[in-house]
Amino acid sequence: MQIDIIGVPIDLGADRRGVDMGPSAIRYAHLRQRLEELGHTVEDKGNIEVPIQETCEVTDPKLKYIDCIIPMGRRIAGAVATSIQGGRFPLVLGGDHSLSVGSIRGAAKHRKLGVIWIDAHADFNTHETTPSGNIHGMPLAALCGLGDPSLVSLWDETPPVVDPKRVAVIGARELDPGEKENLRSAGVLVQSMEQIDRIGMPAALEKALERVSNDSDGIYISFDMDALDPGYAPGVGTPVPGGLTYREAHLVGEVVAETGKLIGMDLVEVNPILDVQNQTALLAVEFIRSALGSRVWSG
Repeated sequence: MQIDIIGVPIDLGADRRGVDMGPSAIRYAHLRQRLEELGHTVEDKGNIEVPIQETCEVTDPKLKYIDCIIPMGRRIAGAVATSIQGGRFPLVLGGDHSLSVGSIRGAAKHRKLGVIWIDAHADFNTHETTPSGNIHGMPLAALCGLGDPSLVSLWDETPPVVDPKRVAVIGARELDPGEKENLRSAGVLVQSMEQIDRIGMPAALEKALERVSNDSDGIYISFDMDALDPGYAPGVGTPVPGGLTYREAHLVGEVVAETGKLIGMDLVEVNPILDVQNQTALLAVEFIRSALGSRVWSG
């Protein structure tokens, strides 16, 4: 596989600073070398241009920094679309989860895309339901056609970019009241930690893959490291207890890789300021490897 590494050093979508250094931390964890060990050809495309927070203004407290986030989203959408059109695999490193309004938009260009959203949060708020105004809590809703028109459309395309019936959220355990209503109304499949505890990760994944594979032209994974329990991944901005285990997270990547339909991936919300000896970034590299073919045993 030919892989394009695309960094997006953005922290405009979150309250807590530091995730803008996530792409550097993941690269420092030997990402390129570890992917080349699997036999892939890797090209690092560098970072998408993102303004620093000090040069941006909050013009709407319900959509913080939206005037700077939208141009970023357009740039990342173009980079991802170009990568896939060239027959390559875009691997997008964040940065906060607001970047996915662009990355998944680029991947969905001219195709029916299935999305697996691995996250402690569903990121399905809108400007009307958000308690914080942080846009990293809105990207999946925007991609599914809900929210402020400028965030939903970025350009002039007709929403939704992604059919919510081909979206599965895995690992959710902290959802806002209005967000829950949005998810129900849209028909998104949510495999919360409660569901995973009840039926196990293999069964939860089977349901998720059935949903996202239905009449789709490819699958995209958007992996927020706060999906992991903080005991495994301390270096995230919004840790929530009771998350995925190390092996559960690996299994997601392994099972999706077996489908042969994965066309792109985000790995977001690594915050080196809060990390311990780059532990979370090192784990991020391992989960990326699982999604791209690494196995404990292939016999």
